[in-house]
Amino acid sequence: MLAIIEDSGRQFAVEEGQVIALNGWRKEGTEAVFDRVLLVKDQDKVATGTPYLTGAKVIGKVVKLKKGKKINVFKYKPKKNYRRRQGYRPLITEVKIQTIEYQGNGGETVGS
Repeated sequence: MLAIIEDSGRQFAVEEGQVIALNGWRKEGTEAVFDRVLLVKDQDKVATGTPYLTGAKVIGKVVKLKKGKKINVFKYKPKKNYRRRQGYRPLITEVKIQTIEYQGNGGETVGS
């Protein structure tokens, strides 16, 4: 089963058992519920939302918190001897997708 979810302004195509990296930190060991589901595909059945599917949610577990690769910010003004260097490491949360749930229009459950 495949689902496309939206989180933090980005879209992710996820399957059960997959690990995705999200922006920001969430508490480690907690459950992450994504209710902004754009599409659910189960073998030959496809359900799309306008923009989101009602009755669909993806449940995952926060596995790991880490910092990403350093991003350097360098500002300067030519001929004025103005140079500023700053950098930061973005916060990343790794989430393992456990289940994809969707109740179709007829009340049937697609997936687990």
